[in-house]
Amino acid sequence: KIFQAVVSCIGHDGTIYIIPKSFEIELKKLMNEIQSNFKCLGLLEPYFWKKGEACVVRGSDTMWYRGKVVGLGGSTVQVQYIDCGCIERIPQCHLYPTTLYTDIPPFCIPCQLYKTVPVGSSWQQDAVDCLRGLLENEEVEIHVQELPDNPWGKLSINLYFGGMSLSSFVVYQKYCVVEDCQDIPELELLQGEVPVSLSYTLPLLPNPGDTFPVRVTHLVSPKEVYICLDPSKNLMKQSATEGDANCDSELGSLDEALKWCNKSVESLPLLTQFQTEMPCLVQYQDGLWYRAKLLSVDEFDPHKILVQFVDYGNFSVVPTSRLSCIPYHLLKYPVRAVRALLAGFKPAVYGDDMKRIPYSPEWSMEALWALMECVEGKQLSASMLALSPDITISLYEDDENPVHMKLVEMGLADLDE
Repeated sequence: KIFQAVVSCIGHDGTIYIIPKSFEIELKKLMNEIQSNFKCLGLLEPYFWKKGEACVVRGSDTMWYRGKVVGLGGSTVQVQYIDCGCIERIPQCHLYPTTLYTDIPPFCIPCQLYKTVPVGSSWQQDAVDCLRGLLENEEVEIHVQELPDNPWGKLSINLYFGGMSLSSFVVYQKYCVVEDCQDIPELELLQGEVPVSLSYTLPLLPNPGDTFPVRVTHLVSPKEVYICLDPSKNLMKQSATEGDANCDSELGSLDEALKWCNKSVESLPLLTQFQTEMPCLVQYQDGLWYRAKLLSVDEFDPHKILVQFVDYGNFSVVPTSRLSCIPYHLLKYPVRAVRALLAGFKPAVYGDDMKRIPYSPEWSMEALWALMECVEGKQLSASMLALSPDITISLYEDDENPVHMKLVEMGLADLDE
């Protein structure tokens, strides 16, 4: 059985409490009913609580929740919120005994990782804190492996977040060991000598003659750009609906996988070996980590590496402290940014006083800025002209007006038939 769930709580003993997504509507209905039936402030008169007794708990958000007494002592009562799993000490004035709703099973399911044993036979606090920061209130994928011997026992599961196995992650972090290595795949990271075959793949490209929606994500020169194909709007003549749905799903999955990587990136080792075209994770100026590949090492300063962000096309020189090993599963998603050459125009003849692009001196900086103004942040359409030796396209602001016409009108480019 495989299903999506939200992790509601990580217990101090490492128990993972999950709420299946399919339960969410029923849980919301129950919560609304509880709020309607309990409008009091809690039980103010003395009451002798018993272990295992059902109650409702007034949470810090002033909402009422189903609870069960699990411990007694002093002026507070230890209560478990039975629909999320967490245990807290609650003042008695925030509790109310009730037999209502006891016929409805808890909505959260206690789970344990399949064939995974914590180091030292019990979960250490740093491991529990790590899991809480990583998983609580996040949506994950659950693969049921074994049912418990009794209905109130823990479900044995494999849990996946952003395509990564939690069992592999905790073993890699040395929080746990596995009973049977064959059942738990290692957390595979790209490090050391990397085979040429292990690289990013291109997305499915339109055929020559097809028109399709694009966004320009990076400009190298007025002639060379990086484009992102937009699967949400299909202008392609072949119109493969199923393919578009898969592409949408892949893009969403990549976003999800990168979100999880950013949550756990401190656990991933920094890159220590460097080779051209090697995939990696790179920290950008916004503090987040993105997929990238190595382009070159500065021979005068080997601690500075030239990288390219493969989902955007832009380049950056970064210190080695901002390069991390990339999990293998992030390579299965095609790159989002594709290099393309623009057809239909060529550089105009400029005077000596015109400021040129240093790495592409046939073009002026003014032409680059003018084209950037035409394409930046806009939804454009493109016509595929050729797939080899270079991807070549015509780029349009709409179905009739090529973007390069503004450069021609400004005298910054000439038409190239």
